Amino acid sequence: MEGPTEIAKNKHFGGFNKRYKYQSRTLGCVTTFTIYFPPAAEKKVPILYYLSGLTCTDENVMQKSGIQRSASEKGLAIVSPDTSPRGLNVQGEADNWDFGVGAGFYLNATQEKWKNWRMYDYITKELPEVLKANFSELDTATASITGHSMGGHGALTLYLQNPGMYKSVSAFAPIANPSVVPWGKKAFSGYLGEDKSAWEAYDATCLVKHYMGETTTEILIDQGDTDGFYKEQLQPENFKKAAEAAGVTVNLRIQSGYDHSYYFVSTFIPDHVSHHAKALLS
Repeated sequence: MEGPTEIAKNKHFGGFNKRYKYQSRTLGCVTTFTIYFPPAAEKKVPILYYLSGLTCTDENVMQKSGIQRSASEKGLAIVSPDTSPRGLNVQGEADNWDFGVGAGFYLNATQEKWKNWRMYDYITKELPEVLKANFSELDTATASITGHSMGGHGALTLYLQNPGMYKSVSAFAPIANPSVVPWGKKAFSGYLGEDKSAWEAYDATCLVKHYMGETTTEILIDQGDTDGFYKEQLQPENFKKAAEAAGVTVNLRIQSGYDHSYYFVSTFIPDHVSHHAKALLS
């Protein structure tokens, strides 16, 4: 596999945002990702993966959240991948903002038409391999994961599906029980078919009921109470209830007056970086 090519570079809080592109074997297309290297990256630094939400790219969190300030202070690298394959010209891929391009849902599609929508394998297998092979500054064996909305769903499910791969997990307004909400039903039926038993492998509320990994690290979730998607699409209380029944501690913080936007994310992202730094640097 040919290594990534740097396509943008900006200094930020003493470190550097660097954006890359390369041909992904998993996705079958050219994809992009962005890394924030903190000043501490003169030596190996741990990684916090950030998974973005519907319609987003790898750039949203880097441009809107201010995550670099906290990452610089704590000495963490931030790795932000794209949210789906792009440029494949699959019929109908851009017909809906919540399905297709920009809406990979961090799963491996089983329906033939969407066979390249394999964001689960990309995030958990290929991307770490690419980082390890090309960036000596990154300690790829020491990683945590977070995300927003669809990306919060991704962070929770990847953490629960891969005990030990990530030291900690957090989420901003995650789609926490997708198999019972409109966004999830639409995505799962399209990518996975109508067998609802297959959906459970990508539903955090279902996964946590059978989680066999380490349970002492608290899961942090922030949710704004004026988020227009909160009640219909997100269902974090369902996840908290299932997690606590399984002995998994969840700190679900309902934030008064906050919505679903990056105004909300940027307000609480220092708390999330601190949450992960505690696990990654201990």
